[in-house]
Amino acid sequence: MKKNTFHGILYGASGSLWWGTIGVIYFKSSSFAGPIELVVHRTIWTAFSLIITTSLFSKWESFFKIIKRKKEMIYLLITGILIFTNWSTWIYAVVTNKIIDASFGYFIMPILSVFFGIIFLKEPFNKQKILSVLLVAISVGYLLLNFASVPWVGLIVALTWSIYSLLRKKISVESDVGLLIESLYITPLALLIFYLITIDGNYYFSLDNPKIAFWLFLAGPMTVIPLFLFLKGVDLAGLGTSGMVFFITPTCQFLLGAFYYNEYFDLNKLIGFIIIWIAVAIYLHDLSREKISN
Repeated sequence: MKKNTFHGILYGASGSLWWGTIGVIYFKSSSFAGPIELVVHRTIWTAFSLIITTSLFSKWESFFKIIKRKKEMIYLLITGILIFTNWSTWIYAVVTNKIIDASFGYFIMPILSVFFGIIFLKEPFNKQKILSVLLVAISVGYLLLNFASVPWVGLIVALTWSIYSLLRKKISVESDVGLLIESLYITPLALLIFYLITIDGNYYFSLDNPKIAFWLFLAGPMTVIPLFLFLKGVDLAGLGTSGMVFFITPTCQFLLGAFYYNEYFDLNKLIGFIIIWIAVAIYLHDLSREKISN
């Protein structure tokens, strides 16, 4: 194995592990603030953190190039709305003990992205890709027949992120710079929501309580740090390898939800997950085969 690839796997695995464990534990421990205030802080402090990193890595030239392109800025507005919806749904899942359902979304997300790529971008496909997509459809269909077991938050997480990824492929922008623009788009909405919360007096962030204020501020770094780790992994190891490493995230989320937080998990969901895990195994086998052939 090449040194760069090995280091890329370490970076990618660190980012995925962060998303799957540290991120979950952090937002779970912050659930006292409620999902609405949490997503507000995640939005505002992600934008703040990215302003700092954009300065540190001297990326303002890329930023100003993008904001002059009207078409790409419209795309980034749409993806900003999608990422806000994705964040809101995932945080709601963590706060309301639906981490297992959220992990379902992360398991099927890469396969949905493949499906959207085939349909809308005419990307190449083979029998393995089609089979994995069909198994996802079978799993969702089975769970729909057992309506009470449908992991709605997982489906929303998967759909919003897959559509987000599809639209991002149409934009020539670095991931972190794009996320900065997206977060700046939705920050005014987050500030408005926070203002409405303060009117009711039902909020936790206050400079009078610096410990809680700092804890909620960490919602930004908790988003940005794993992003940079994963992107570094993609740069060094390539997209295919990083795509395989990504499944550390939903695996950790599932294990935390099932065995640490003791979330409810019925037989119907287990059957749905087993079908998904088979789809993931086929998808990973196809990725590894493509990597070897390349």
